[in-house]
Amino acid sequence: MASAPSSQTWFVYLLECENGRLYTGITPDLAERFCKHATGKGAMFTRLNKPSRMIAAKPCADRSEASKLERTIKGLTPGQKRWMAAQWPMQHALPCHAPQ
Repeated sequence: MASAPSSQTWFVYLLECENGRLYTGITPDLAERFCKHATGKGAMFTRLNKPSRMIAAKPCADRSEASKLERTIKGLTPGQKRWMAAQWPMQHALPCHAPQ
C-alpha cells in the first residue's frame, strides 16, 4: 500500500458530541472522517459518544505536525479546547451535522 505524500495537508479537528463531550482527532479528509465518526466507524470514543457536529479544524503542514498539535490539545480542559476552537478561522468546508 502506498503512503500518502508528505506534502499532503492534514487537519486537527474538534467534534462536539450529542452529550456535549469533545473529541479531538487528525485526518487529511475532514468530510470523510466526520462521516466515519457519524456512522459509528470512527474511534471508540465517538461510537460511545455520538458526534453532532465538527466545531473546528486547523490545517497542518503534515501528519507529524498534526499529531503533535493533537497531543497538545488532548491535554487541555474542555473549556480550553472550546476557546482554542473559537480562535481557528472556519475557512474549510466542514460537515455540520451527523447524517440522520
